Amino acid sequence: MDCIEEKRFSQQDYSINDLSLANYEYCSFISCNFSSSNLRDIKFLHCEFIDCNLSNASLTDTMFQEVAFKDCKLLGLRFEDCKDLGLKITFNNCMLDHTSFFKMRLMHTQFIGCQLLEVDFTESDLSKASFEASDLRRAVFEQTNLEAADFSSAKNYSIDPSRNRMKKAKFSLPEVIGLLDQLGVEIVG
Repeated sequence: MDCIEEKRFSQQDYSINDLSLANYEYCSFISCNFSSSNLRDIKFLHCEFIDCNLSNASLTDTMFQEVAFKDCKLLGLRFEDCKDLGLKITFNNCMLDHTSFFKMRLMHTQFIGCQLLEVDFTESDLSKASFEASDLRRAVFEQTNLEAADFSSAKNYSIDPSRNRMKKAKFSLPEVIGLLDQLGVEIVG
């Protein structure tokens, strides 16, 4: 497999012709369209995606090691189809609606200023993850490890403490009320 290093890809449309099967190291993808493209078996090492659309792309056996997504649209992705060996990804100001991280190891992952509507985190390990200024409306946390995760500036989450590991997780008022949604209690005053 070819190795492509330190290359900048700008304003490319891979929704028509897929990105070449290769190992991409220290590459930048800027304003590229990967919508519904096939990224199967491609390795991204120390790469960045800026202002890209990867919605509904196939991630079967795709490798992301030290990869940053910034200002990207990542709708409907199934990250659990990726190779988990060395997986390390960060998200900054991204839209991740309807994306799935089912049973993934995402310790220390940063979701900064992201929209995470109806994202599936079922059975994932998000210990020490950060959800700084992110919107988690209808995100699913079920048997998820959230120990020491930071939700202090996150909003719209609904998490059942009895169904998730949450020791030392950080929350703040008034959003912490989302931990009581499952109880069906009425909070007044």
